Amino acid sequence: MRIAKGLLAACLVLPLVARAEEIGEVSTVFKWVGPNDKIVVEAFDDPKVEGVTCYLSRAKTGGVKGGLGLAEDRAEASIACRQVGPIRFTDKLKDGEEVFKERTSLVFKTMQVVRFFDEGRNTLVYLVYSDRVIEGSPQNAVTAIPILPWAAQ
Repeated sequence: MRIAKGLLAACLVLPLVARAEEIGEVSTVFKWVGPNDKIVVEAFDDPKVEGVTCYLSRAKTGGVKGGLGLAEDRAEASIACRQVGPIRFTDKLKDGEEVFKERTSLVFKTMQVVRFFDEGRNTLVYLVYSDRVIEGSPQNAVTAIPILPWAAQ
C-alpha cells in the first residue's frame, strides 16, 4: 500500500516538470560503432510561468553504451531563458523549485533546472546543475529574466 501511495504521488508531481523539445544537435566525436558524441540544444517552457522559454545545451555520450542508454553524460550544461510573451504566474512559485529534470546516466545521475524568484529585483533566475546519488558536481550555469511589460503587437 505504501508503494502504491508513493507511485501515485510521483505521478501527480511529474506533470509539473517540463518536457524538452530538441531544437538541434552537433556531432563532436565520431564513433565507429553507435551514435556519435554530440551536443544537443533543447527548449522547454516553464510549467508555472507562462511567457518563459528556456534553452538548454548539454553533451550526450554516443558509442554503443550511449546508443543503448547505458552511458553517463557529462555534467556540463549551458542555459539561456528568455521572455517570449507576457509573463503570468499560473501557480504560487517556490524558491528552488524544479522545472526540468532529465536522467543523464542509467540510474544515479540527473541534470536539473530549478527556478528562483528575486522579488526585490522582479527577476526570475534559473539554475542548471547535475547531481548524483553519492556525489554531485559543482559545475552549473545560471540565467536571469527581468520581468518586463510585453508590448502587444
